[in-house]
Amino acid sequence: MERVAFLVDETGERIDCLLNPETVEVTRLAGIRPRGSERGQLVGAGLADDPLQFTGGGRTEIRLDLLFDVDFVETKAAPTDVRTLTRRLWLLAENSAEERGSVRPPRVRLVWGKTWNVPGVIASVAERFDAFDGYGSPRRSWLRMKLVRVADSAALAHNSFEEELARGQTAPVAGAVPGQTTTPAAVKAVGDGSAGPGFSGVRFDLLATDGLGNPFLWRLLAKHNDIANPFEVLPGTVLAVPPLETTAEVRRP
Repeated sequence: MERVAFLVDETGERIDCLLNPETVEVTRLAGIRPRGSERGQLVGAGLADDPLQFTGGGRTEIRLDLLFDVDFVETKAAPTDVRTLTRRLWLLAENSAEERGSVRPPRVRLVWGKTWNVPGVIASVAERFDAFDGYGSPRRSWLRMKLVRVADSAALAHNSFEEELARGQTAPVAGAVPGQTTTPAAVKAVGDGSAGPGFSGVRFDLLATDGLGNPFLWRLLAKHNDIANPFEVLPGTVLAVPPLETTAEVRRP
């Protein structure tokens, strides 16, 4: 599973997200505003709608809902405060770049697998914390980020979108039902033990993605296999996948 990453144009820095987003919302706002004059907005008696002015531009916004959890960190020296992981994403909304004598947020590129490659700037970041430890440090973060696309021209934006769709087209799995995820009966915890004794070196959220189609169900996968610590799964362990009706209850709002 490819992770979402942000590439900073000015510095070449790459900022990886801990997990892929569960939801992505894309909004397109056309370049339209009420027509006005020096005296204010124009109105007309008998008109069904106010007169409009077409600016020729517009705005495309992408909202990402991201999850960060210190339990997902692969290294043994995992941070105890999730803000250590999300701090660099907050900095993307700071006015740290210069353009024509003024400051602005750095231009970044949202990259996700083969089908997402969007240039833009981070307009806002909001974060909700939970799973606090005894010292008040949050161990989990639900982070919402809004990216505003920055395209050089309408033609370039159109061509870029068409190229992304073409790269993402793959042949369907034989026998699969459209719109339905196939779930294997078991998922093997592949690992060679190189990460240390008793440590498989495999992220449990990736195993949940393979078996259940959703990385956020990793705790359900661990509970179903009576695993108290997912970082102590022995290399080569075969994990049983919960029944589909069990996962449906968890997904149900």
